[in-house]
Amino acid sequence: MPREAAGRTTLEMVRHPGASAVVPLLDDPGEPDPRVLLIRQFRHAADDFIWEVPAGRLDPGESPEACARRELAEETGMRARAVEPLTTIYTTPGFTDERIHLFLARDLARGAHGHEADEVITEIAWMPLPDVLAMIRRGEIVDGKTICALHLAAAALGGS
Repeated sequence: MPREAAGRTTLEMVRHPGASAVVPLLDDPGEPDPRVLLIRQFRHAADDFIWEVPAGRLDPGESPEACARRELAEETGMRARAVEPLTTIYTTPGFTDERIHLFLARDLARGAHGHEADEVITEIAWMPLPDVLAMIRRGEIVDGKTICALHLAAAALGGS
């Protein structure tokens, strides 16, 4: 229950149905480090292309895990046999009730992507997890859900 305010104010609130984001992980024994799949997508609010994990809004009645699987397939063409929850976060609780459910996807298989009309994805790239974490430190990855999801994925793997 909110505290009573001394005066009145007007708030702008964005109501959101929720979303899911997923870190696709390829842990190949032949590689020294696990690799993650990132997309480079144009975001109008940022007026730029940014690196992100696949993510999207929940459809009505859709579970967060089903959304994560759908977005992974739509944006990258990958299918996951195993999807593990990492956590759920509020994106920006100062003005929206949006919650994003973060997942780690493993045991991946290739398929065809199905980008939506409003998605401008220019690159899909596999990158070693240590390199991706270094990109965060250098300010090359600036998306909040992506930063959170990648750090949680690294922690789940016993990394930094």
